[in-house]
Amino acid sequence: MGSKTYKRILVATDGSENVKNAIDWSVELARVTGAQLFAIYVISDVDVGLATRGANWAEALKEHLKEEGNRAIKYVEDKAKKAGVEVEAVIIEGNPTDAILKYAENNGIELIVIGTLGKRGIKRFLLGSVAENVVRHSTKPVLVVP
Repeated sequence: MGSKTYKRILVATDGSENVKNAIDWSVELARVTGAQLFAIYVISDVDVGLATRGANWAEALKEHLKEEGNRAIKYVEDKAKKAGVEVEAVIIEGNPTDAILKYAENNGIELIVIGTLGKRGIKRFLLGSVAENVVRHSTKPVLVVP
């Protein structure tokens, strides 16, 4: 197999410390190849479901999730800007694996970079491993960064 230069790289973030290595890898890879970087943060539909149950705290929870997403995306944007990399960032609601794969397919992404995302405990049990599911179901190459 010959060498492949990627021009459209997607990095998934959940805002945790665990994904910072994946962000660094994706930014550096985009920088050295001249690729455009796309950053995605997915507000889990499990969390959205909790936030839409009609309780008084629901709107506060949904707002918190959006703020968390904005912080995570801003981190990627700041890293990319410092490296001179063009970045497009989105926040999407849905199943994390499905949202990442659908976004990659719909936007001509050639490589998905994903960390071993930081969800732990019951959230990890409910969602499964996002990185593992992306690897299993992606039609695109996936770089998993611990």
